[in-house]
Amino acid sequence: VQLQASGGGLVQAGGSLRLSCTASSRTVGPAATGWFRQSPGNEREFVASITWNGDSTYYVDSVKGRFTISRDNAKNTVYLQMNSLKPEDSAIYYCAIDVNYRYREARPMKSGAMDYWGKGTLVTVSS
Repeated sequence: VQLQASGGGLVQAGGSLRLSCTASSRTVGPAATGWFRQSPGNEREFVASITWNGDSTYYVDSVKGRFTISRDNAKNTVYLQMNSLKPEDSAIYYCAIDVNYRYREARPMKSGAMDYWGKGTLVTVSS
């Protein structure tokens, strides 16, 4: 399974970006997906997750009300719409999937539990 994350860039505080994570696989169907981020000197942190069918989503408190995770399984793509961006949102954003996720609702995801990762896309928010 290959995951390709894209959509990062430089934006001013208060601006918006939409990240995309596209999966290419002939053997793995839609899977629970998470977005994570890592800024210099910090550990990778969970940001948002979505179940395989899109029925449930979960957000870390710092992005609630500003970020929206969604998916289009026909396009094998998961999105992260980021609005009202803040300088502290600056990081490399990664998407990852957990092919063994069995919960009906979305929950916080742990990096170590993810099966496949994209390479990341850089988001820089200037003040």
